[in-house]
Amino acid sequence: MAPYAILQVIWWLLLGVLLMGLAIMVGMDMGVGAILRYVGRTDIERRVALNIIGPHWDGNQVWFILGGGAIFAAFPLIYATAFSGFYVVMLLLLWTMIMRPLGFEYRSQLANPAWRNVWDWVFLVSAAVPMIVFGAAFGNLFRGVPFHFAWDLTSFYTGSFLGLLNPFAIVTGVLALSLSAMMGALTVMNGAEGAMFQRARRLAQLAAGLAIVLFALCGIWVHALAGYRLLGGPGAGVPQTPLQQSVAMVPGAWLSNYGAHPVLWLLPLAGFAGMVGALLAARTGRSHLGWWLGAVAWIGVISTAGAALFPFMLPSSTDPSVSLTVWNSSSSKLTLLWMLGFAVFFMPLILWYTSWAFWVMRGKVTAERITHEDEHAY
Repeated sequence: MAPYAILQVIWWLLLGVLLMGLAIMVGMDMGVGAILRYVGRTDIERRVALNIIGPHWDGNQVWFILGGGAIFAAFPLIYATAFSGFYVVMLLLLWTMIMRPLGFEYRSQLANPAWRNVWDWVFLVSAAVPMIVFGAAFGNLFRGVPFHFAWDLTSFYTGSFLGLLNPFAIVTGVLALSLSAMMGALTVMNGAEGAMFQRARRLAQLAAGLAIVLFALCGIWVHALAGYRLLGGPGAGVPQTPLQQSVAMVPGAWLSNYGAHPVLWLLPLAGFAGMVGALLAARTGRSHLGWWLGAVAWIGVISTAGAALFPFMLPSSTDPSVSLTVWNSSSSKLTLLWMLGFAVFFMPLILWYTSWAFWVMRGKVTAERITHEDEHAY
C-alpha cells in the first residue's frame, strides 16, 4: 500500500478512536444528565449525581473538540459537506450543548424548587438530544445522505431535517441513548450510595438489555438495506475527487467487508459481550467492572459500523457515485503526516491526564460532603 494510503487509513482509524472516546466519556456525562430525574428523587440526590461528574464533564468536552478538529483537518471535504448540509441539526446540537454548562453553573444558585426543576429538565433534554443525534448520524450514513456535487465540487444538500428522522436513524439514535444511559447509571453507581445506587443499578440493567435488543435489530436491518459498493476509481493513495469514481447500490453490500474478512465479526461480538457483561456486572453491583465493559460495548458498536462502511465516510443517496470515501475526501499527505506527529504526542498526554483526574477524584459523593464540606459543589 502506498504511504499516502497508509496515512489515510491511519487517520480513518484515529477518527474512529476519537469517536469512541467521545461516546464513552461524553456519553457517560450525558447519560447521567438523561437519567438525573430518575436516579435523583430529591434535590440533594440530584446534586449528588451532578457532583459525581462535576470534576470531569468539562474536561470530557475535549473529545468533541478533538473529533471536530480531526474531521476539519484530516477530512475537510467531509467537514464542509456535512456541516453545511446538516445545518439545522448542528444548530440544534449547538444550542443543547450551550444550555448544558449553564445548567451546571446556575441550577444551585437559587434554592427555589421551580427554578431547579426547570434546570433538571434542561439537563435531560441537553443530554438526550446530542446522544440521539450522535446515533442517528450513524444510521443516516447507512441509508445515504441526500447531497451531490457540481463540477467545481460545490456541494448541494437536497434533503430535509425531517428526512433525517427516518425509522432506521431513530433506532440507532435510541441505541446510542440507551448505551449512554447505561454508562451514566454505572457512573452513578460508582459514586453514590443507598437508594441512588439501587435505582442506578436497576436502570443500568434495563438500558443494557434495551441496547442488546436494538443492536441486534440494527444488524438485521443493515443486512436488508441496499449498501454501497465502489466499482471503479483512481484507487487508494492517489489524489482524487468524488467526481472520478463509480459507485453502485447493492443489496447486502454493507456486509461485504465482513464476508471478505471474517475476523471482523469479532467487532460486533465485542459489542454484544460488553453489553451483556455490563448488565451482569450491574446486577451483581460491580459497577467499576461494568463501566469498563460498557466502554467495550461502545468500542464494539462504533467499530462494527466503521468496518461495515469502509471505505465510505459520507455516502450520497442522491448520486452514489459522488459518495465521499477515505480516499477522495482526505487532506494532503503532508497535512496528514504533520497531524500524525501532533497526535502521537498529544493523545497519550490527554489519556494520561484524564486517567489521573479520575484517580484523584475517585470515591463516593455524599450529601454531607456537598452541603457542609465543599462550598464549590454544584
